[in-house]
Amino acid sequence: MTGGVPFVAGPADLARLSFPELTALAGRIRDFLVDKVSRTGGHLGPNLGTVELTIALHRVFSSPRDVLLFDTGHQAYVHKILTGRATEFDTLRQAGGLSGYPSRSESEHDVIENSHASTALSYADGLAKAFALRREDRRVVAVVGDGALTGGMCWEALNNIAAAPDRPVIIVLNDNGRSYAPTVGGIASHLAELRFSGTRNLFEDIGIAYLGPVDGHDIPALEHALRQAARRGCPVLLHCLTHKGKGYPAAERDEADRLHAVSPRDGSRQPTWTAVFADEIAAIGADRPDVVCVTAAMAEPAGLARFAAEFPGRVFDVGIAEQHAVTSAAGLAIGGMHPVVAIYATFLNRAVDQLLMDVALHRLPVTFVLDRAGITGPDGPSHHGMWDASILPVVPGLRLACPRDPIRLRELLREAVEVSDGPTVVRYPKASAGPDIPALRRTGHCDVLREDPDADVLLVAVGPLAEACLTAADDLDVPVTVVDPRWVAPVDPALIKLACAHRLVVAVEDTTTPGALGGRIAQALAAIGSETCAATFALPPTFVPHASRAEILRAHGLDAAGITTTVLKRLEALS
Repeated sequence: MTGGVPFVAGPADLARLSFPELTALAGRIRDFLVDKVSRTGGHLGPNLGTVELTIALHRVFSSPRDVLLFDTGHQAYVHKILTGRATEFDTLRQAGGLSGYPSRSESEHDVIENSHASTALSYADGLAKAFALRREDRRVVAVVGDGALTGGMCWEALNNIAAAPDRPVIIVLNDNGRSYAPTVGGIASHLAELRFSGTRNLFEDIGIAYLGPVDGHDIPALEHALRQAARRGCPVLLHCLTHKGKGYPAAERDEADRLHAVSPRDGSRQPTWTAVFADEIAAIGADRPDVVCVTAAMAEPAGLARFAAEFPGRVFDVGIAEQHAVTSAAGLAIGGMHPVVAIYATFLNRAVDQLLMDVALHRLPVTFVLDRAGITGPDGPSHHGMWDASILPVVPGLRLACPRDPIRLRELLREAVEVSDGPTVVRYPKASAGPDIPALRRTGHCDVLREDPDADVLLVAVGPLAEACLTAADDLDVPVTVVDPRWVAPVDPALIKLACAHRLVVAVEDTTTPGALGGRIAQALAAIGSETCAATFALPPTFVPHASRAEILRAHGLDAAGITTTVLKRLEALS
C-alpha cells in the first residue's frame, strides 16, 4: 500500500499479506475502481465482481511464467492494479494512457490483447500445446465469464481441450449470471442448475474435470480450489460464483446490467446516435409487425430496450454469438419477417461469412444497424468500427448507408427496412448525434449540402463527417461543393455525374483507406474516362490506439482544419 493507493508493487507482494489484510485490500480496490472508473469511464461492474478472484489467482499462480488470460478482457482491471499499474489509472482509456483491456505493450503480465469475447480458451489450448512441445513447466489459466461462455468459440475450444486429458488447462468460470445483461440461453440455465447441485454435468461429459461451485468472493476458498485444480494435471473447470457490481450499491441496484460500463462524467445532455435509433426502431415496430430485432447480448447498449419493452416477443437476444445472430436473422427473413440486427460494428467482423453466404447469397431482406462505427475513441483498436465500410461494399447486393444527422438516421433506417431484395446496413458512431444539417437539394440518392457553380472541388462528406466538411468549405478560399452520398454502397451514378463536373473530388470518411468510398469513386471515374482526380481522406490500415474520437480524427487529418490543409495541398499538386 503506497500513499493510500490500493496497489502492490507486483503479484509477489500478495504472499506477505494475511487473509484479513487481503480482504481489506479487496475493499480498497473496489473503492479505488469506483472512484477512478467513474472519472475516466470504462467497465466497472465486471471488475467489481472479480476482485477476490484476481487476488487469489495471483497468489496461487506465478505470473507471467504462469499465463493468466481474461475473457473478456474488460475483466482485467484488478489484474492491472496487482501488476503495478494502479498509479496510472487516472489515464485509463485516455490518449497515451492505460488501455481498457489487456495490452502487451503495457506489461509482461498481459499475454494477449482481447476484448472480443469467447477467445481465451482457444488461446489457452494453443499455449498449452506450445508449452508441452517445448517441455516448459508453465500453467495456463483462462478466466472465462461475463457471458463469454455463450459464444461458440468457447465450445470449439473446449472440444479440443478435452481431447488431450494429459495436457492441463485450468478454466476458471466466473459465473456472475450475466454478460452485458442477464445471460440467456440453455448454457446459462445449465450453469444456474449447477449453482445448486453437485450432479454430473456437461463439462464432465465431454472429458473436463469439474470443481465447484465455490464462492468467488471467499479468498481462502478460492485459493484452496485453485490449488486443487492445479494439482489435477488434466483439463479442469473451476466454477466460481461471483456478483457483478459487488460492493457498490448503485451497481447492485442496476438490474439492467449492474453498471457494466460507465461513461466519464462530462455533463453532456445531447442525444446519442444510439438513442435516436432506439426511438425510431420502436416507431417502426409499431408500424411494421413484421419487423423483429436480433442482438448478440447487447439489447440495451445497442438501443433495443424500448423496442423490447413494447414488443417483447419480437426481440431475440442470442448471447455473445454473432455468427448465429446473423444466420438466425436469415432464417427469420426466409420465414417472412424483416429482421433488424443491432450490433456494434466491430463485432460484425466476426460474422462476415454468414452475412455473405447466408444472407446476401439468398438476397434476404435483413437490416444491420452498426453502432460504434468508425472511430469509437477510448475503447481502443479492437473496438474501432474501421473495417465494416471497407469490407461490406464487396458483398453482392448489399446497400450501405451512413447518416449525417438524426433526421437522416431516421430517414435511412426507414428506407433500409423497405428493401426486400437484399441486405441493408446503416452505420453510425459512438457519439452525440449533433445538429441537423439540411440539404439544398437531392440528386439521385445524394444530398447536396453546399453548392457553388464555379467550384473545382467536390467534398464527399460521409456520414457524421459532414459537419467538419462544411466547416472546411467555409475556411477554404476556393469555391467548394459539398455532397452527402447518404448511401455509400453501391456508388450512386448521380454522385459520379456530379464528380465529373469538378477537377478534384475528395471523399472524407472514418473507415480504412483500402475499400473506402473514395477509391470506388476513382474506379468509376476511370471506367468512363473522366479526367477528374479523386482522393480519399480516411484512416490508414493500421490498428489505431485509444483516445477520444475527436483526438483521433484530428490526429489523422479528419477534422475541419486537417481537411482544409489537405485539400489545399491536393489543389496545389494539380496546378
